[in-house]
Amino acid sequence: MSSTNQHNSKLRLFSLKGNEPLAQEISEHIGIPLGECEVTRFSDQEVQISIEESVRGCEVFVIQPTSQPVNEHLMELLIMIDALKRASANSINIVIPYYGYARQDRKARAREPITAKLVANLIETAGATRVISLDLHAPQIQGFFDIPIDHLMGVPLLSDYFKGKEELNFDDVVVVSPDHGGVTRARKMADRLKTPIAIIDKRRPRPNVAEVMNIVGDINGKTAIIIDDIMDTGGTMKLAAQALKDKGAKEVYACCTHPVLSGPAIERIEDSVIKELVVTNSIQLPEEKKIDKITELSVAGLLSQAITRVYKEESVSILFDA
Repeated sequence: MSSTNQHNSKLRLFSLKGNEPLAQEISEHIGIPLGECEVTRFSDQEVQISIEESVRGCEVFVIQPTSQPVNEHLMELLIMIDALKRASANSINIVIPYYGYARQDRKARAREPITAKLVANLIETAGATRVISLDLHAPQIQGFFDIPIDHLMGVPLLSDYFKGKEELNFDDVVVVSPDHGGVTRARKMADRLKTPIAIIDKRRPRPNVAEVMNIVGDINGKTAIIIDDIMDTGGTMKLAAQALKDKGAKEVYACCTHPVLSGPAIERIEDSVIKELVVTNSIQLPEEKKIDKITELSVAGLLSQAITRVYKEESVSILFDA
């Protein structure tokens, strides 16, 4: 991508603490340095943000996934938006590779909050003018915002990785959705890889506890690729992989866009029959979670293209299925 001269440009990039390595990669792709800002804490842990350069009249992009610690990263983002608004930025574009609270997108039981909508309200009220996000857990979250939102997909990136694996014979590959809700995602990958799909029918008695019931589709003697948007504790993926093996799958690969990988997730991946877990760097993985079974792909190129297209007022839709 052609570099943009910061001094002749109104484009400004800022990173908070959520995923600084990804922000640095995006900065290098676009060809401008990250803006100067300092995120500190008062003694009682209140967040303080100081922007060290003028943003008056600028088109500002703030890169911040609201990953763990979710509330800390969310407050940093809200305070940064307020600071930019008060510093007379022309537009405040929020790049959220991973949208925390996205799984609380509806009332599943009486007296439950819809926290994904609350977070959207907070971001909007703080003063954001646009959101760029990646693989929202529920597509309807786009409708929770009354400002423009560009919803990018991880499927093309993950599919291209598997396409490049010479050891895979795609006549014997099946793409697997770990539940009924992920069928659309699995079908998109299957269309790109020209393979059939299978679905795991499971019941979830309570959050983060999954019980696999049965498998819809032919997986006997095939190489299975399970695709999901988020991998949290790893329980679902481990059970799904074992169920596929038990039903006759030859090998099991897994992939997801957002490696939350909380609690016992790494141990479960290590102990599972999964041959390789492919994830993106939408969430920064600490060193202790970078095990041999995990392959990390970068979303920096995709996000930098989206930022450049928004800044130049070009169509972003070309990236949705790029």
